[in-house]
Parts: sequence; C-alpha cells; structure tokens
Amino acid sequence: MGTGICSPNRQSQRGPAWWARAASVILALASAGCAGSSHGPFAWLRPQANPQGWEVARIPTGAELPYPPGWRIVPGDRGTATAALLTADGGYVGYLNVTPRQGRESLSGWASFRIAHNADEGNTGVKALAAATGLRFRTGHGSCVKDSYTTRSSAHYIESAWLVAGSRASTVIVGAAPPTAWPRTSGMIERAISAFRT
Repeated sequence: MGTGICSPNRQSQRGPAWWARAASVILALASAGCAGSSHGPFAWLRPQANPQGWEVARIPTGAELPYPPGWRIVPGDRGTATAALLTADGGYVGYLNVTPRQGRESLSGWASFRIAHNADEGNTGVKALAAATGLRFRTGHGSCVKDSYTTRSSAHYIESAWLVAGSRASTVIVGAAPPTAWPRTSGMIERAISAFRT
C-alpha cells in the first residue's frame, strides 16, 4: 500500500503521454458527474466526532485518524501512522494510513497525482473509479479519488485516497481493502475518514 509520497525525480520524467493519460482520467471523472460534487460516491462523508470506543492514530503534524476496535497499529514510514485489520496469517483485510503532505500534491490535481503515484509505485491495472474536490472535513477541506490496482505481489486493492488541507497542515489519508473485503470494511474506513482531523 502506498502513501502520498512522490519521488521528485519520477515527477520530472513524465512526458506528454503521461499528461495525456492524466487529463483523460480527469475528463472522464468530470463527465461522470462526480468531480467537484459532495454527492454521489462520496455522499457518505459527514464530518463527525470520533466513534465511541475507537482508538486514535496521531502523527507529529497533529493530524488524528480514528480506527476501529480490532484494528491495530502496524509499522510504517517515519512520521506516518497506519492501522490495519489483519487476517490470522497477517494478510490485510482493511488498511488506514495518515501521512503528512510531502510532495507536489494539490487539491485541484489530487486525482491525477494519486493515480500516477500508484503507477510509479509499481502497481498495475490502476483504475480511477470516482473523484471529487471541495469536500468538507471537521477541520479542513479535501479532494479524493477512489481507485483500484494490483500490487507487485499480485494483491488486489480498492482504495479511497484523500488530500485534506487544514489550518495546521495538509495530510494524505488512505483507506484500502481487498475487493473481497471492501463490502464489509468500507463502512469502517468511511467512518474513520469522516472523523479525521488535521
């Protein structure tokens, strides 16, 4: 699973084909009626307090992401926090990550940035499913993209990736699960994102 980090060297190597592909993703999402709307696939986002009984993952910037009972903190990159719901043998059933904005991420270009980032990480079959901008959070506003991809290890995931700008910091949130687990974990992921603070 990736975070919102992007290598500056990879960013500078993108040519006309990459930009054409990114533009087509944005146009397709906009024509589908989901770009710039708080309705549709992200209508579930309703800023609210942390659910009772949930723990909270915090990062040094002050961002806070609650996570459900049964999920646990797992090791991740320095300055980030990751909580996961794991199988008995350590496989991911659900994944939540909060990372400080560290690259060229912007609210207006978030969807194309995230899709390109996932491809840069070595994921294949990266497909944008929905995107939106101008969404309200408890302490800020954000943009999101829902996408699917296959990792180098052939694991399949659906993710909901967000860039949220707050008064203290801009933060990337990623919630992901395998497609077979998405129906039962997406509600928990969405509830955690709805209570996010940056």
